[in-house]
Amino acid sequence: MKNKYIDLIEQTFDFPQEEFKVLDDELYFNDVPLMDVIKQYGTPLKITYLPKISQQIQKAKRLFNVAMAKVDYQGDYHYCYCTKSSHFSFIMEEALKNDIHIETSSAFDIQIIEDLNARGLLDKEHHIICNGFKREGYIENITNLINSGFVNTIPILDNLEEIEAYASVPVKMKLGIRIASEEEPKFDFYTSRLGIRYNDVVPLYLEKIKKNPKFELKMLHFFINTGIKDTAYYWNELHKSVNVYCELKKVCPELNSLNIGGGFPIKNSLAFSYEYEYMAEEIIAQIKSMCERNNVEDPDIFTEFGSYTVGESGAVLFNIIDQKKQNDREAWNMIDSSFMTTLPDTWAIQQRFILLGINNWELEYERVFLGGLTCDSEDYYNAEAHSNAVFLPKFSREKPLYIGLFHTGAYQESIGGYGGIQHCLTPAPKHVLIDVDEEGEYFTKLFSKEQSYKSMLKILGY
Repeated sequence: MKNKYIDLIEQTFDFPQEEFKVLDDELYFNDVPLMDVIKQYGTPLKITYLPKISQQIQKAKRLFNVAMAKVDYQGDYHYCYCTKSSHFSFIMEEALKNDIHIETSSAFDIQIIEDLNARGLLDKEHHIICNGFKREGYIENITNLINSGFVNTIPILDNLEEIEAYASVPVKMKLGIRIASEEEPKFDFYTSRLGIRYNDVVPLYLEKIKKNPKFELKMLHFFINTGIKDTAYYWNELHKSVNVYCELKKVCPELNSLNIGGGFPIKNSLAFSYEYEYMAEEIIAQIKSMCERNNVEDPDIFTEFGSYTVGESGAVLFNIIDQKKQNDREAWNMIDSSFMTTLPDTWAIQQRFILLGINNWELEYERVFLGGLTCDSEDYYNAEAHSNAVFLPKFSREKPLYIGLFHTGAYQESIGGYGGIQHCLTPAPKHVLIDVDEEGEYFTKLFSKEQSYKSMLKILGY
């Protein structure tokens, strides 16, 4: 009877996979031996595998460019990175190696743009797509960016009054309009709070943009909250938005770009399956078909991928420090950190990541619950995306067990409050960057040490 942990994984999934393999009883992540990294830095530990970011960007570029070639699409494809997914400098630096553009969502994003430009990483020709509901500080920073020569900065109008805020810009400026898309029927509301109603888009252009020679409408933007999925809901929203684009293009000749937002999913299970190639080809084919029927030129296509860009680059590694058996059926494996602080999505929205043992793959497996160190009943992890359970190598105090949650690179630091005060004063773990040299050999760099009590006391005013 095969009851080892490695047997369970190999029988349940197609394993090994592109980024996961096991050698000598230990897990490798993108060919990086994780136990070697743990021996060097300890746990808890966050890691970022930087090459994955470029790989994801190049994959999407290839998918859309091939899709365009197949149907003789006449527009261009532009990849934008959503900074809100991760603002870290090392993320931005890696992403910008790939000739991409930037999507912002807040006032301080603009300071990041200016810093990247000052360091020679981002020139003033890059597209800067400015989304979100904009308060005075955000609008002021956007106008300063335009005035300083960022010629392809495009504020996306989120409401009917926003355009009035740009009256003081002395130069001709480009604008976009965001459509308020309808939400899936299961949502608590019908229409997104972001953007402008379908019926108000053309009147906004005719009444407030066309009449002002300072403004040039270049982009129509829409975003589907549930992501790019092969569902009737997604295709229906895409069709409605392209129809609005065609209607608007007929009265606005300078309009030339359709921003379809973000939404390519990332792998959250070893059983994950998604037809990236089919979806890219179908999106492009449907946009072209609708434009042809309306006798409208193919627009340039912009996408705004955040989680897709950075999600699969990240992982968090823990040590199982003890096992508690609270009854006959439940064994609690206690990690040396907290899910609520280190991976807030696991309790805030019940997000599931890929969970694997890092060592002891030749041991028998057991079903467990994973518990964090905070004094909170919600600090646990007890299910995976493919199964309402967690299985790991059997716990033994004589043979330490390490585990990893993978593809955690998007949003966790932003939501958890990086470097601040977190639940039960749980310190933020060390963060290590992993890159590959010209010979293909990996190397590591410590980005941040484990948070100290002194930094916490300083924040708290002690």
